[in-house]
Amino acid sequence: MRLAILGCGTVGSEVVRLLHEQSADLAARIGAPLEIAGIAVRRLGRDRGDLPVAPELFTTDALGLVKSDDVDVVIEVVGGIEPARSWLVDALRAGKSVVTANKALLAEDGAALHDAAADGGADLYYEAAVAGAIPLLRPLRESLHGDRINRVTGIVNGTTNFILSAMDATGAGFAEALEEATELGYAEADPTADVEGFDAAAKAAILASLAFHTRVGAADVYREGITEVTAADVASAKAMGCTIKLLCIAARGTDATGRDSVSVRVHPAMIPLSHPLASVGDAYNAVFVEAQAAGPLMFYGRGAGGAATASAVLGDVVAVCRNRLAGVRAPSESAYAELAVRPMGEALTRYHVSLDVADRPGVLAAVAGVFARHDVSIATVRQAPAGTEPAGRGVDAILVIVTHTAPDAALAATVEDLRGLEAVRSIASVLRVEGDG
Repeated sequence: MRLAILGCGTVGSEVVRLLHEQSADLAARIGAPLEIAGIAVRRLGRDRGDLPVAPELFTTDALGLVKSDDVDVVIEVVGGIEPARSWLVDALRAGKSVVTANKALLAEDGAALHDAAADGGADLYYEAAVAGAIPLLRPLRESLHGDRINRVTGIVNGTTNFILSAMDATGAGFAEALEEATELGYAEADPTADVEGFDAAAKAAILASLAFHTRVGAADVYREGITEVTAADVASAKAMGCTIKLLCIAARGTDATGRDSVSVRVHPAMIPLSHPLASVGDAYNAVFVEAQAAGPLMFYGRGAGGAATASAVLGDVVAVCRNRLAGVRAPSESAYAELAVRPMGEALTRYHVSLDVADRPGVLAAVAGVFARHDVSIATVRQAPAGTEPAGRGVDAILVIVTHTAPDAALAATVEDLRGLEAVRSIASVLRVEGDG
């Protein structure tokens, strides 16, 4: 089986190494040897160390390599939308199997890839696109195909999980934890895609599409990053017996008209320490799946890194090569449900609201009245001195309120009205609370 590899960076080079080191085992598992037909790179002169591949296999003509009649499987680890989309669409329409780790492309325009795969009768596999080495997408696509999945909650970005774990362990602020993550190589020089939630949102779209048999794109996912999470938020979470994680949440439910629908969102949230995801630290990933018949399932492991991602890529390569030799293809995209995606305002969640208020009689009643007007029930209230007495405005106190479950729109409107109360000096923070507790 002849392979075209698009990209030879961190992941691509590990794919090449594993193909070389495990060549005999892979051939035995597939039933035929694997050969590299070519490797497309941006620059030919770059030093690639001791990579075990002949120099003449490198090329800058990725499209020519994809169109070659001498290629059976295309492995794409370049990333980005274009030109990767054009390369993969051409390969699939020509009947060539595709293995990709490109989460951004799948979330942005996975429909184009699935349609091209259907047109060409080809396989499209992308286990490495969401959680690195963790076997997750194939269980959703195959093992749980006879069940009904109700909810998927995950930590799917290692950088943000490392930052939040460091803040929880040391009491550091966001900037200090990000600096440590950068020094250790967990964060890119430009960490925007991670800390602002774009990476997790792309993965959430892929997970929701598979879990709910509905095409969900990146534009359908509500997104918030972790840049506004403070050391005070982390301390407040600890006081509640919680920790803060950047979660991707995809949940089945009904919309305002009573129709079946899905909610897909990414944002930081407090979760109780009893939740299965609370103990996931460092740069690890984990996904918690709640299925109707199978019940709760937990998938955990390394979600990034060259070797971990290459492991998932080669698992897909074995699968598509076996299919080609047997003259069959994997089950096609399952998007029959065509469920509507609910707007964030209809998502059911809870809020943790920290208010800087005047410490005088009647303030709590006024604040509670705002919640009541929006039909939001208060679960707990905690008050503590603010520690300062600003000149000319009297003594302040910190009022921490945790709500019961309510539509996000009602909760957001409540917070907005609180800003207008004379007794509320400022809203220190607002975080969602997920899970029991």
